[in-house]
Amino acid sequence: MEKVKQLKNVFKGDHIIWMIFFALCMISVVEVYSSSASLGFKSGNYWFPAFYHTALLGVGTVAMVFVSVIPCRYFKLLTSIMLPLSVLLLILVYIIGTKANDANRWLNIAGIPLQPSEVAKGALVLATAHILSQMQTPRGADPRAFWVVMGISGVLIGLVLPENFSTAALMGVVVFMMMVIGRVSWKHLSYLISVVMFLAMMGIMMIFVLGKSKAEIEIEQAKEDIQRTEVVAEGVTIDKKAMAQEKASNSRRGIFHRFDLWRARIDKFLDDKEVPPEEFDLDKDGQVGHAKIAIASSKFLGVGPGNSEQRDFLPLAFSDFIYAIIFEELGWLGAGFVALLYISLIFRTGIIARRCANAFPAYLAMGLALMIVVQALFNMCVAVGLAPVTGQPLPLISKGGTSSIINCVYIGVILSISRTAKKKEGVSE
Repeated sequence: MEKVKQLKNVFKGDHIIWMIFFALCMISVVEVYSSSASLGFKSGNYWFPAFYHTALLGVGTVAMVFVSVIPCRYFKLLTSIMLPLSVLLLILVYIIGTKANDANRWLNIAGIPLQPSEVAKGALVLATAHILSQMQTPRGADPRAFWVVMGISGVLIGLVLPENFSTAALMGVVVFMMMVIGRVSWKHLSYLISVVMFLAMMGIMMIFVLGKSKAEIEIEQAKEDIQRTEVVAEGVTIDKKAMAQEKASNSRRGIFHRFDLWRARIDKFLDDKEVPPEEFDLDKDGQVGHAKIAIASSKFLGVGPGNSEQRDFLPLAFSDFIYAIIFEELGWLGAGFVALLYISLIFRTGIIARRCANAFPAYLAMGLALMIVVQALFNMCVAVGLAPVTGQPLPLISKGGTSSIINCVYIGVILSISRTAKKKEGVSE
C-alpha cells in the first residue's frame, strides 16, 4: 500500500494524460531504435542512438514530474522572464548559432545544443495565455488584447521566420487558435486572416522571383563544374581568395538564402505530373519517394517493429519521416493508433481546461496541447504527402534533443494544471 501511495505521489495529475504520454514514449523508443539503424551503422554502436534517445526521454520525464508538482499559478510569473530570454536567444542564434541544413537554428551553450525556437514556442503560448486571461470581459477579450498579442507574436515569429519557416507557421496557427478560444472578436480575426493571406501571396511571389528553380540551380552547378574543369586542365591553381569572394557573394543574399529551398519544396509539392516508377529519381527525391514506398508496403498490420526496409534509404527516418516508418512497421492500425493518441491528448486537455475556474490555466493548457498536436499534424501530413516537406519532428516520438525535453515540460505543465488549477463549482476531480 505504501508503494502504491508513493507512486501516486509521483504520478500526480490527470491519469489519462499520463497514459498517453507513456504510450507515445514506448512507441518512440521502439521506432527510434529501428529508424536510426543507419546512425548505429556509421558509429559502430547499434544501441547508442536508442540509448541516447531513451536517456533524453528520461531527463524529460524527470523535468515533467518536477514541473507537474509546481502550482500552476506560478507559471504566470514566468512570462516576464521567458519573453526577453526568447528574444535574446533568437538574436544570438543569428550571431553565434550553429548551422544545420543551411540554417542557423542551434546554440551551443556549455557543450549543450539548444534550439531557441523551441523556447520561443513555449514563451509565445505563455504570453498569449497571460494576455487573453488578463484582458477578458463579459463580452469577450478586450480589443486591445488582439493588438498586444499581435505585437508579441510579430517579434517572436519574425525572428524565427527567416531560418525556420515551418516553425514560424506553426506558432502563427497556434496563436490564432488560442485567440479563437480566448474569445477575440471575429472582426479582428477576419482582419488578421486577410492580412496573412495578402502577406502569404506576396511572400510566395518573392520566393518565385528571388528563389532559383531546380533547373536554374542545376545549370549554374554545371557551369561551375565546367569552369573548374577548364581551370584544372590548364594547370592553373584555383585562387582560394576568389573562391572565398564567391562564397561571400552568395552569403550576401542574407535572409533570402533560404528562398531556393522554399521554392524547391513548393515546386515539388505543386507538381502533379505523374512520374512512372521506373523514371522516379530516388537520389533527388529520396525523402518523398521512400516515404511513399514505406506507406504503400505497410498494409494493415505492417511488417513488424524493427523490420523496416526503407529506414536504410530514407533520410532523417528517425526524425522528420519517422511516421512513414511507423506506417511501414506497425501498419495502418499502428499509424492510426498514434494519430488517435494525439487526438486524445487535445480532447483530454480540453476537458481539463473546461474544468478550470480561471482563464489563464485553461488557455495555457490548450495552447501547449495545440502546439504539440498541430506540430504532429504537420509531420504526419508531410509523411503521407499531404503537405510540402517542413522539417518538423513528430513530438514525443522523433529522435531529438531540446524538442524532446521541452515537449515533456509542456506535458508537465498540463499535468500541473489538471492537479492544481482551481476547479469550477460543482466539478469533481
